[in-house]
Amino acid sequence: MSNPPLAAYPALRLRRLRQAEWVRRLVRESVLTPADLIWALVVHDGDGRVPVAAMPGAARLSVKECAAAAREARKLGIPAIAVFPHIDGAQKDARGSLAVDSRGLVARAVAAMKDAAPEVGVMCDVALDPFTDHGHDGLIEGGRILNDPTIEVLVAQGLMQAEAGCDILAPSDMMDGRCGALRRALEAAGKPDVMIMSYAAKYASAFYGPYREAIGSGKLGTGSVANPGDKKTYQMDPGNSDEALREVALDIAEGADMVMVKPGMPCLDIVQRVVEAFRMPTFAFQVSGEYAMLMAAAQNGWLDEERAILESLGAFKRAGCAGVITYFAPRAARLLGA
Repeated sequence: MSNPPLAAYPALRLRRLRQAEWVRRLVRESVLTPADLIWALVVHDGDGRVPVAAMPGAARLSVKECAAAAREARKLGIPAIAVFPHIDGAQKDARGSLAVDSRGLVARAVAAMKDAAPEVGVMCDVALDPFTDHGHDGLIEGGRILNDPTIEVLVAQGLMQAEAGCDILAPSDMMDGRCGALRRALEAAGKPDVMIMSYAAKYASAFYGPYREAIGSGKLGTGSVANPGDKKTYQMDPGNSDEALREVALDIAEGADMVMVKPGMPCLDIVQRVVEAFRMPTFAFQVSGEYAMLMAAAQNGWLDEERAILESLGAFKRAGCAGVITYFAPRAARLLGA
């Protein structure tokens, strides 16, 4: 679409449309509301709230607190919650066996949230890294992350989450072919209405560090098996953009209902390209490192905390996002007047 011709100054004064709050609101091109937010939270198998040192203001919630969070989301107009588990290190193994436990932490948290506020959607992370002692998203053999054997476990994990009441499966592992495998399994299990939001363009980013503390993820490069020191053989190279479009196209073809770009603000260019190319519901994840940076700067007096929260979230809408997964969701909803 070509731009219309512009009148010359002073016939055109762009500041006319900025002179008062009412007119700024009237001509605003993108608007952030609580309905654009998915609340990212971490659940733990204990009591109460446990603060996360690397994420000031964030905490791991008990299953009981997750139920309360669902009721809070309903009150604030937040449509959905994305739940991530903190697993005791003593319960982890190389295969992430607890990922498929139908009586485990994730299943109980999902059930509690759906019982407390069935109108609030629940999204579950389909990945093994919270459950493996080596911290990788897949099974390892000889120092190599195995693709197809990992998918078999992911499918079992996703089916367990769907049975528990999860509305959206969000595979974040970046194994090739996992969306198709999940979609076929859901159809075969009589769960055709369960949605898939694919972590379609997930980069091997430095911005995930605080999250790994929040979930107690295993340390990369250590453990009883040959353990790669990073996730670069399955997560995307941050230098690539065209590859992101190929990843998204494949996941859509395999049955993804929505797609996601991660991390968020460093990848706004990718969000815009995906939206323009596919016209699919596209989300971004404002990840733990983004949250931590904003909060640390605000606590040092370097940023206006409330303005920075809303401006950062508004940038995702401006780039074309249908919504944002963020740890700021309840705070932002209140700032927006919910």
